[in-house]
Amino acid sequence: MRWSWFMPYHFFIKRIQEREERERAFYENGSLLLEKLIVCCNAKPIPIRTFSPQQLLLATNNFSSSEQLLIGFPIWYKGSLEGRIVLIKRFDGLANLAINDLVISAQMSGHSNVLKPIGCCLHTPSPIFVFEFPANGFLADRIYVSRVTELQHQPMGWERRLKIARQIAHALSYLHTAFPRPVIHMSIHMRSILLDEHDVPKLSNFYFSVSIPEGEADVEAHRAFYVNAPEFTASRKVTEKFDVYCFGQLLLELLTGKDIHNRAQGSCINEIVDPAILAEDGEGGVSLEHQLQAVVDLALTCTVEDPQRRPTMVDVTKQLRRIERFAETGEVLLGNLQNLKLHESFKEHASASLKRNASNDEIQAVNEASERPLEV
Repeated sequence: MRWSWFMPYHFFIKRIQEREERERAFYENGSLLLEKLIVCCNAKPIPIRTFSPQQLLLATNNFSSSEQLLIGFPIWYKGSLEGRIVLIKRFDGLANLAINDLVISAQMSGHSNVLKPIGCCLHTPSPIFVFEFPANGFLADRIYVSRVTELQHQPMGWERRLKIARQIAHALSYLHTAFPRPVIHMSIHMRSILLDEHDVPKLSNFYFSVSIPEGEADVEAHRAFYVNAPEFTASRKVTEKFDVYCFGQLLLELLTGKDIHNRAQGSCINEIVDPAILAEDGEGGVSLEHQLQAVVDLALTCTVEDPQRRPTMVDVTKQLRRIERFAETGEVLLGNLQNLKLHESFKEHASASLKRNASNDEIQAVNEASERPLEV
């Protein structure tokens, strides 16, 4: 009799403890979220919903391994929530990084090339986030030759690759110039970019992102992912040019179809470009060759060792637009690229204030482009 009486009591106490743990997690995560909002966007509310742990368990079949899209940090799941297919990111540990990802994703959600947050659950020890679902998966699975072969995907054409490069460059330009202080993504690579049903790229993974403090020319970063620019390895201090370096590596991977960490300088186009690109049919083979060479040159300019000699992402975006629209001789593109290098004397490094704030022309150019819907 005593045992039968004890069991319900023990169960009742356990339920109370679980509820207290959920409430403690909610307040701790909520405090982190509020603190980050104050730092990043003046405590402005973010337009996302709150979901319960039970809703997300149901959406993912108890976080079943069959619903996992990517294992690592974080773990990505495909879920069904209120009749809608969604992407769910679960952070096991490091709640501060998770909150960083949510806040900057929300700040950037107005850009058409950023993965948009839908909601979050703050009642778990580490937050769980709900994002729009990118139907065509990770860019890596459509570019890396090994993954394309393994998954039996159709190789992505050059025109689409170039367009994706330009759209991601534009998103990074926005990140660097549209806010009171420049934000550095710190994790630009193939698995930080997802594709919707129309192959429109969506930038994600802002958990390592950092902003340059007011009055400073750079910021100390404690983490980076996949690609480390030389200045990070040397001093852990970075500027927006860190992202430029990583984007240059991304350009080389779009060209080669390989996960590379070495420069392609000195190699001829036919040796480094993905054979699927060279095999494309169509008119104007010379134009394609000039485009490919111009992108190689741009990638190498982005990945020079001295960050002061790298272009800004605003100028990279402009150059990619020129390459997309290229219809004359290759010398025009190469001339533009040379002008781009000369233009990048980087006077902003002479003073912290100029480094901290983007020019009015840059902000206007980026904002005007972001207000126009990007063609699909």
